[in-house]
Amino acid sequence: MKMEIMDTTLRDGEQTSGVSFAPHEKLGITQMLLETLGVDRVEIGSARVSEGEKAAVRRVIEWAKDKGYEDRVEVLGFVDGGSSLEWIESVGGKVMNLLTKGSRRHVESQLRKSVEEHLSDVRETVLAAHARNIRVNLYLEDWSNGMIHSRDYVYQFMDALADLPVKRVMLPDTLGILNPLQTAEFCSEMLKRYPHFHFDFHAHNDYDLALANVFAAAQVGIRGIHTTVNGLGERAGNAPLTSVVAVLHDHLKIKTNIKEEKIFQMSKLVETYGGVRIPNNKPIIGDNVFTQCAGIHADGDCKDNLYVNDLLPERFGRQREYALGKMSGKANIRQNIQALGITLDDESMSKVTQRIIELGDKKQIVTPEELPYIISDVLKHPTEKKKIKMINYSLSLTHGLRPVATVKIEIDGEAYQMTAPGDGQYDAFSKALWKIYSSLGKETPELVDYSVNIPPGGKTNALVHTTITWRFKNHLFKTHGLDADQTEAAIQATEKMLNLIEEKQ
Repeated sequence: MKMEIMDTTLRDGEQTSGVSFAPHEKLGITQMLLETLGVDRVEIGSARVSEGEKAAVRRVIEWAKDKGYEDRVEVLGFVDGGSSLEWIESVGGKVMNLLTKGSRRHVESQLRKSVEEHLSDVRETVLAAHARNIRVNLYLEDWSNGMIHSRDYVYQFMDALADLPVKRVMLPDTLGILNPLQTAEFCSEMLKRYPHFHFDFHAHNDYDLALANVFAAAQVGIRGIHTTVNGLGERAGNAPLTSVVAVLHDHLKIKTNIKEEKIFQMSKLVETYGGVRIPNNKPIIGDNVFTQCAGIHADGDCKDNLYVNDLLPERFGRQREYALGKMSGKANIRQNIQALGITLDDESMSKVTQRIIELGDKKQIVTPEELPYIISDVLKHPTEKKKIKMINYSLSLTHGLRPVATVKIEIDGEAYQMTAPGDGQYDAFSKALWKIYSSLGKETPELVDYSVNIPPGGKTNALVHTTITWRFKNHLFKTHGLDADQTEAAIQATEKMLNLIEEKQ
């Protein structure tokens, strides 16, 4: 069995508070979902939302038409006397996901209509779409409540519309109220009563049961699952694409067209465009989920992969890491040191381990890239002379004017100075620095992410961590700075980065 995946990041995911995708972002996400990741279908927006939405949807559909993907991009439409149909037709859409009512309460309380009136309106809309050569999938909004409180209505709806040209019927747990037992029961009933229909299941995560409910639906034979990248969506979000795929593949042995090795890339793109950070402990895609912190775990991995499961990081385009902090044991340190090609005796290893534990107690962050400097300091080895030193810098911030930075650095004993404006103090600093690099014909890294961590309460000696993620020659790495001023901390992190890439040249 192969499961069909419909991703609704660009529709339901965009209903996340504060998330809005620009037209080029919608296009980029659609391209990656369909061509890179292998999603079967993409819901790209809603009809009649705004002129901006209209332009974005049209742009995506034009691209899809050129690629032959017209039947794989879908737009949410409404039972509204034909207005949604006209909107979708005007942007070139060929598939409408029609929002109908899956519970009697929604019909009577929201629409203020009788069941018969709603059924008549739905029939009219579906036939009108068919006449326009627009294929229709039906959303039964609030279907979960319908099955709990008005099951007779659900069956009346399905029976009355069974003869219509409908491709798929989509079963939403709109308010995220179901548990896995209910999901299995209700989906089984729909499959048995209407075997000729293709059913999708659409989960919400209000009780943190979205993934469990997807498991239950897939187990009883549902043929399509709706997801969003990173679990975006209204309120607590939707079923996250990443976890859904892993559960389908590993626990149910159900195949999909998803290319697992592209999942992390997809997630980071949506994180960037959507502005919603991926939690560090988010399964598969979080920063920490393939990181062993406890020394005993690293020790077990060294001896016989004792703490390794089927979720191998390599499957998802990632790699296993061993954290450096107060919980680190010698095994953690050894794993990182070996990766750097460094050998230490037991006594030296103990000293380095103790220093890292001390830094962890002070809430300081240690990265593998910084480990050689710690070793050098602890063991009193002469520190390798920095190839690049920050000699002086001046940051100017004046009301009504762009910030300006003047930077003087030393490279292999030669001093260089440049001045540049920027959109912020660190941006100005960076632009001045890259002017120096450009004048010397040196390659510059790409800043991928910039984050500032201020401890709750602002205590920890009033220090802040600035963490910057860089990409240089397809290598992704992080550097940290620690200072009372976040810009100073960022400059510290930048200097570390410059010396790290110099060593790799």
